[in-house]
Amino acid sequence: MRTLVVGDIHGCADELRGLLAAAHADRVVAVGDLFTKGPDPVGVWSLLREAGAEAVLGNHDERLLRVIDGLRPRDDAGAACVAALDAHDRGWRDWVRSLPLFLENVGPYTVVHAALHPSGDLDATSREVALVARRWPGTSPDDPRWTEVYDGERRILYGHDAVAGHRVRWRGGVPWLVGLDSGCVYGGQLTAWIAETDTRIAVPARRVYRAIDAA
Repeated sequence: MRTLVVGDIHGCADELRGLLAAAHADRVVAVGDLFTKGPDPVGVWSLLREAGAEAVLGNHDERLLRVIDGLRPRDDAGAACVAALDAHDRGWRDWVRSLPLFLENVGPYTVVHAALHPSGDLDATSREVALVARRWPGTSPDDPRWTEVYDGERRILYGHDAVAGHRVRWRGGVPWLVGLDSGCVYGGQLTAWIAETDTRIAVPARRVYRAIDAA
């Protein structure tokens, strides 16, 4: 079994295509933030569908659901992304709406978009933490990153932190916390992790698609 866990794609279909071709994976899992910001959400959806990919929900995926539900009426970029995907295949809506916050047993890992409670307890992890947390407790920009205070027994693959980039925190000689957002849409790389062998695969962005931000 060869499981490819892909960092934040953000509409970068060319890079995802290259990554899938290089990996020859049996199973594809994405850490969320699939379609927005980048140039080709339709291409990303086609590739994910063809691969039978799984994913966890990201904050930008939830944003698109809120656009669909009329909860973000002034989100022109989100509405344009929804319209493009709908024109191609409205099946993406039900697929995204079904995405969980967590996927367990991805090799030895649990996958989440942003963060877990420092204990590693899924029940103690709020929806907000799973989707948007970068720091703990997150009440101040000076708070430490959640990975610095994490002491749970779950090994985690996560995204959502392009500023920090790809990073690995080790415990007992094995990768314990692996960040996979290496800012492809900002001109960085699209990074993935082979869960069974703890191997990194990455492809460079073809260009800078948008200026980096923290959202």
